[in-house]
Amino acid sequence: MAPAGSFEAMQAAIDGGADSVYFGVEQLNMRARATMNFVLEDLETIASICKQNNIRSYLTLNTIIYDHDISLMKYIVDEVKRTGINAIIAADQAVINYAFTKKVEVHISTQANITNAETIQFYAHFADVMVLSRELSLKQIKQICTTIKKDKIVGPSGKLIQIEVFAHGALCMAVSGKCYLSLHTQNSSANRGVCVQNCRRNYKVIDLEDGHELEIDNEYIMSAKDLCTINFLDQLINTGVKVLKIEGRGKAADYVKTVTACYREAIDSINTKSYTPEKVEIWMNRLERVYNRGFWGGYYLGQEMGEWTNAAGSKAVTKKIYLGKASNYFGKTGIAEFFIEAYSLKVGDSVMVIGPTTGVLETLVDCLHVNEEGEKEMAQKGDYCSFKTEKQVRNSDKLYKIVESAS
Repeated sequence: MAPAGSFEAMQAAIDGGADSVYFGVEQLNMRARATMNFVLEDLETIASICKQNNIRSYLTLNTIIYDHDISLMKYIVDEVKRTGINAIIAADQAVINYAFTKKVEVHISTQANITNAETIQFYAHFADVMVLSRELSLKQIKQICTTIKKDKIVGPSGKLIQIEVFAHGALCMAVSGKCYLSLHTQNSSANRGVCVQNCRRNYKVIDLEDGHELEIDNEYIMSAKDLCTINFLDQLINTGVKVLKIEGRGKAADYVKTVTACYREAIDSINTKSYTPEKVEIWMNRLERVYNRGFWGGYYLGQEMGEWTNAAGSKAVTKKIYLGKASNYFGKTGIAEFFIEAYSLKVGDSVMVIGPTTGVLETLVDCLHVNEEGEKEMAQKGDYCSFKTEKQVRNSDKLYKIVESAS
């Protein structure tokens, strides 16, 4: 299950091998503050794209809900039903109950903080899929999955409850995302989707008795490293979980493509009994190339404390630099033309093309034609240049150069 904060990311998820995507619209989702969010008018298009590609679509409606939100919440649920989106992801009982009465499929969000089989039994009246608390160990998850089978806990469909867990992406210091720090400091509630991420900053500690200041050296003490389970994914799957969720609705399309593809390959390798340490190393190298704060295994392996990052922002070993936009594509020859708006491009550069329909395309420039001058080694700002791509690109698709990040 892959995140989609834009049509570019949605296509990237599809190309990466996702079985389902989840996304939000303007309000009432936990990424409401993100610059990348769909609008209600996009739902029909999203449903159509997902059906064409045989994947399921889930809308997140997972913030806490106040009385003044009820009308909007009901309108969103009604639109989900009308447009054919497969399900909503919710934690507030008002949303769960209304969707249930409207016969809209419900998935219980991690914000509900499900930590035991009795709670599964309670929510089974409303939902067939439930996301567990992020603080559980593999042993605890396995116990819940075993109890579901043993006690035959079924949802509204009459089928056994399916358990969903987070497999990769950003982790919050708060219990299953329930944090009020941003509300206290900026009157901007994380539980309403507008977290200002106080925890991702560095701090000084002040001794209130004598005024001495201690700077926390080289550690962002509230900023957890990103979750990564690909090196023990076989153990996670063996607990009995049915859905592996990738975090990242606020992330770029190249993050979605890379992470989804790595986990797709890993799952397939486990199914074919070809999952090896050598493959894990290759996947880890690829995951390190896109946005991350460093990796750890979360609480799955029994750690009692989080592992904190030692840097602000991403620790990805590569970054992308914007160059320009596509201006033409010649289908017979497979040549794409771009207008360079910034920096320069030369033969041998690794590039990435990102667009709403294209998704994410990575390639190496092995031959470069510039303006009307024929083959050249370099294109500069203001030039039109063209090179062969592995698939069609569209006008206004964005062109990036991939370079190594400074250490």
